[in-house]
Amino acid sequence: MPDYAKYQCLKVETAGRLATVTLNRPQTRNQIDRPFHHELQDVWRDLAEDPDIHAILLTGAGKYFSVGGNVKGMTERPGGDVFAEGEMIEPRSARKIVQNILDCEIPIVCAINGDCIGLAATVALFCDITVCAEDARIADPHVKIGLVAGDGGAVIWPMLVGPNRAKEFLMRGNLIQGRDAERMGLVNYALPREEVLGKAKELAQELADGPTWAIRWTKLAVNKAVKEQVNLIMDASFALEMATFRTEDHREAVRAFAEKRKPRFTGK
Repeated sequence: MPDYAKYQCLKVETAGRLATVTLNRPQTRNQIDRPFHHELQDVWRDLAEDPDIHAILLTGAGKYFSVGGNVKGMTERPGGDVFAEGEMIEPRSARKIVQNILDCEIPIVCAINGDCIGLAATVALFCDITVCAEDARIADPHVKIGLVAGDGGAVIWPMLVGPNRAKEFLMRGNLIQGRDAERMGLVNYALPREEVLGKAKELAQELADGPTWAIRWTKLAVNKAVKEQVNLIMDASFALEMATFRTEDHREAVRAFAEKRKPRFTGK
């Protein structure tokens, strides 16, 4: 059995063939810094190797699922560092989060209990079934800070809502409420906030108690198409994101964020 106690940013609890993974930094609204990023990469591999686990439930601690990356950290290093610790995201590491979610044969149900932004939205939307609070907000706002949505958003949003609608949300970076996300097919269910975790757990337990290999291999079959899109798009989107870190528009965006004003973009 894997050592789940090693995780500091995630809480992993197991019972009844079900693993519950909680993004567990409520004091920072579950903001994803570098250590958090690496735990999100590794946990799916550990769960996949646990013979006692037949379904996974993912959620966030507190009022938020996760607000995504550390924009404030970027204001301190506008030249291109992604995390406050000052280390760039490695393309292999960023891609591994998505790959390990897809490679995990165990079905994953995501309870989006609150706002779900940026990389957190990518993680949630790559799960197999999503249950979202009606008033939770979902967005991939990379463009708001002058960046390409390179960590998976350019892959999964078009697959769920179609290319044109995805381009609008990714190019504008706007927030979508859970009830609207359900209507357009971005999430499976939108419910009152107090019902989200219960519904997600009910679905996850049903999968945990179901025919293991039929469920796992159905996921594997469907994910063939998803992986094909990851291979087609993600290396390019991540490279383009890294390029936009070097633009003046990105530097202006993070300065404006720090100064709480509207950015003045110049196309440089």
